[in-house]
Amino acid sequence: MSGMTLAKLEPYLWIDKPEELQTLATRLKREHILAIDTESNSLYAYRERVCLVQISTTERDYLIDSLAIQDMEPLRPIFADDQIEKVFHAAEYDLICLRRDFGFEFSNLFDTMLAARIAGWQRFGLGDILQAEFGILLDKRFQRADWGQRPLPKALKDYARLDSHYLIRLRHRLRQELEEKGRWELALEDFRRLCKSGEVNSEPTEADICRVNGGGELPPRKYTVLKALCQYRDRLARQMDRPLFKVIGDKTLLAIAEACPTNLEELESAPGMSRGQIKRYGEGLLSAVQAGLNAPLAHLERSPRPDSAFLKRLDVLRAWRKETARQMGVESDVVLPRDLLHALAETGPTEKEALANLLRDVPWRLNQFGDELLKLMRESHKQL
Repeated sequence: MSGMTLAKLEPYLWIDKPEELQTLATRLKREHILAIDTESNSLYAYRERVCLVQISTTERDYLIDSLAIQDMEPLRPIFADDQIEKVFHAAEYDLICLRRDFGFEFSNLFDTMLAARIAGWQRFGLGDILQAEFGILLDKRFQRADWGQRPLPKALKDYARLDSHYLIRLRHRLRQELEEKGRWELALEDFRRLCKSGEVNSEPTEADICRVNGGGELPPRKYTVLKALCQYRDRLARQMDRPLFKVIGDKTLLAIAEACPTNLEELESAPGMSRGQIKRYGEGLLSAVQAGLNAPLAHLERSPRPDSAFLKRLDVLRAWRKETARQMGVESDVVLPRDLLHALAETGPTEKEALANLLRDVPWRLNQFGDELLKLMRESHKQL
C-alpha cells in the first residue's frame, strides 16, 4: 500500500471498550452514509467469528475490536435504519457474518462490487478498483491474515482501514455512472435483494462436515468410511479450534477412504499425510476406517434429476441471458440472477400475471425483459 497516501489520512480510531462503542454509535446515528467492512478468522478457527468491524464516515475511520467488545448491540439500529445508507464492497459475506454473530438486520445498502458489475466494469475486486480509481496498492499478503490475533499489528490495522475508507467516494462515482447508463433502478433492486440475504447456521451440519469433493463417486461402503473419517476430523478440529482443512485435507481423507488402510504403514502412503499427522492422528484414522467398514451403509442424498421441460427452458433462458448480457456489456447473472433463472425454468410462466408474481422483487427487470421472457416461455411450451 502507498505510505505516502497513508500519511495524508486522518488517524483512525481504535474502539475496544463498550463505552467507546456506545459513544461511537450515538455519533454514527447522525450520519446519512457510512462505509463498512468486516474481517473474520475463517482460516484460523473451527467456528469463524467477526474479529474486526471497520466503519468510515466522510471524515473519519473507525476500527471496532469485536473480540474485545462482547456486546455489539449499540450498532444494531444503525444497520437497520433505512435513513442511513450503508456502503459495502462484496457485501453478501459481510452480511452473513454480521447476522450470524450479532443478529443484525439490514436496510438501505449500496454494494460497490455489485454496482461496478452492473455498470459493466471489467475488474471489480476492491484491490483492482482502489488501484485504478485512487492509486492505492493493497498488500495482498494481508488477505489471508489472522484477524483473531491480539494485539493486532499496526500494518494490519492500516490495511483494514483502507477497505472502507474509499468506499463512499467510490459509491458516488458508481451511482453517477449507473444513472448515466440508465441502470440505477436495476442496482437498487439488487441492493434491496441483498438486504434479505440468507441466514447461515453457525453450527456446522453433518452435510457440512462430510462435504468432500469426489466423495459422491465412491461406492456405498467406501462412502461410509469417508463419512466416519470426516466425523473423526471434525472432532479433532473442534478440540483444536482449527478449520477442517488445516487438520487433514479433503484429498487425503478421500484417498484414505478409497484405500481403507489397516495399519500405519499403509496409511503412510496416503497423499498429503505427513509424519507428524501419522504420529498425531494415525491410530484415530485407522479406528475411523474400521468404524466405517463395520457401520450400516450410508447413502449420499442426491437431488432428483430435473425433468426435460425444466432443462429445455433452462437452455433457452441461458442462451437469451448470454446474448442480452453481451449487448449490455455485463456478465450474464447481472441480467438475471441464478435464483430467478431457475425459478423461471421451473415454473415456465406464460401469462403476464404469473411472470409479474415471479419477478415481483425485480421490477426493473420485469419492465425491461418481461415481454421477451413471456415470448420465450410460450415458445418453449409449444416445443415440448
